[in-house]
Amino acid sequence: MTAGAHIPVMASEVVAAIGPRAGGHYVDATFGRGGYSRALLASAPCRVLALDCDPAAEGAAAALGRDCGDRFRFRRARFSEMEDIAADEAFAPADGIAFDLGVSSAQLDDPERGFSFAPGPLDMRMSGEGPSAADLAADLDEHRLADIIRRYGEEPRARRVARAIASARSEAPIRTTDRLAAIVARVVPADGRIHPATRTFQALRIAVNDELGELDLGLEAAERLLAPGGRLAVVSFHSLEDRAVKRFLRERSGDAPGGSRHRPPASSAHPTSFRLLHRRAARPSAAEIAANPRARSARMRAAERLAA
Repeated sequence: MTAGAHIPVMASEVVAAIGPRAGGHYVDATFGRGGYSRALLASAPCRVLALDCDPAAEGAAAALGRDCGDRFRFRRARFSEMEDIAADEAFAPADGIAFDLGVSSAQLDDPERGFSFAPGPLDMRMSGEGPSAADLAADLDEHRLADIIRRYGEEPRARRVARAIASARSEAPIRTTDRLAAIVARVVPADGRIHPATRTFQALRIAVNDELGELDLGLEAAERLLAPGGRLAVVSFHSLEDRAVKRFLRERSGDAPGGSRHRPPASSAHPTSFRLLHRRAARPSAAEIAANPRARSARMRAAERLAA
């Protein structure tokens, strides 16, 4: 894949799950470079409202708007703003909502964004606003850093990594991606599968963008925004995201794990509002993984909104 190329992951599966129809209103909650929006618009004479907090998405959105006219609308926004924007754009209720979680190929491939190990500023902000990863590395105490790296990166050596960061920043601020990667690599052994700093970078990125908090708010907004019969499709790329989506859909579908004679099942605080379209997460095809290796970790979960 060339730098900056955009290949939407599991786009055909997302479109099949959502099932666009003529005259329907659909929300692409993570526009990126427009892969899902284009696929939805091509599948039926419908309308799409796309959201993305990244200012870099605006150029691709403008181009798609020129191609599709009033069938397509774009707003720069977070998941937590979805309901207000859908109401403002007359897209409520929606007939389908798609999420493509995590960092995009375009963001990874741009060293100036700070998401990869290529030399660049230690930024990682998707919106370009608020504290950067460099700010977190500079300002958080060692205990809080370790907690973030353990919780969001699932890094077993989180305490050791946080101690190394705290020691290094006492000598000079950590402002670049390659310096942070080198610091982590000194205390996390290479295992031949992933870069030693992968989990630490993931953790800082999730914390900088409040990704899991926004995901929870986005799923709840989608639940309220979808019309009965509307479809939800969510593509995730790591276990923390997938677990959050799985937990939400199981709770809302009444499919939470059963109890035992020692531990009775917990009663759900939510009415049954979704029907799962698949018992298990769908995976990309072998052909898609061969064409786009970044798709290998993708999982899609989908459900249909009920009338509850």
